[in-house]
Amino acid sequence: MIELIDSHAHLDDEKFDNDREEIISKIKDAGIKNFITAGYSLGSSKKAVELAEKYDFIYATCGISPNDIPQDEDEMWKQISEIEGMVEKQKNKIVAIGEIGLDYYWEKDEKMRELQRKAFIKQIELANKLNLPIVIHTREAIMDTLEILKQNPVDKKGVFHCCSQNRELIKEGLKLGFYISFAGPITFKSSKNAEEMINLVPDNRILIETDSPYLAPEPVRGTRNDCRNVKYIAEKIAKAKNISLEEVSKITMQNSREIFNI
Repeated sequence: MIELIDSHAHLDDEKFDNDREEIISKIKDAGIKNFITAGYSLGSSKKAVELAEKYDFIYATCGISPNDIPQDEDEMWKQISEIEGMVEKQKNKIVAIGEIGLDYYWEKDEKMRELQRKAFIKQIELANKLNLPIVIHTREAIMDTLEILKQNPVDKKGVFHCCSQNRELIKEGLKLGFYISFAGPITFKSSKNAEEMINLVPDNRILIETDSPYLAPEPVRGTRNDCRNVKYIAEKIAKAKNISLEEVSKITMQNSREIFNI
């Protein structure tokens, strides 16, 4: 059985509340060596840490995503401070600050976009203070995301998670020293440039993820996603790079362990 690692999932999500234990058992039985359950809010970060503490093969990230930032700025700073305290208490199983970043797709109000930018910068500073990498969410905010990263260098770098198939983002992200993680969208029939984007990323900077329970890949698109489906992303990368699935497994396992220190 080929062993794989899912570098970004959300087993802390409420969509798993009814059968979380069962799914985690199936994930392990399917040959998923490790997976990282990613926090995106204060509450989900707490749940992610609880899962990481309970299962030796699960790790967590903690952070507040742009879509989960409180509208009140004082509350935002308070929550980021709580994230810091959480990470300091459990350094062994928390491997990054994230997911954090910018998302202008849903947020059209400039005042709230400015709050997103403030939260992003503050959490970069937190990652540097705690000597951790970051996990970046960016949607329709590529130029601002890159500009913030250039002006606020991340000591331990990090990952562009579920990276959009955008040539400029991938090229600039690589120049900044970041890893690129691909998820289900690279398998979609509508993704005409997927192979080109995959081949922009050198072997030593590529990661795979499910972003479950969202973005289930072909051939299970439209279902609730979970870490077992990371094999379909690995198969797509193997085909695009003309290498074996075993080689993709080896490369992505090594890269994940390097960036997340696991």
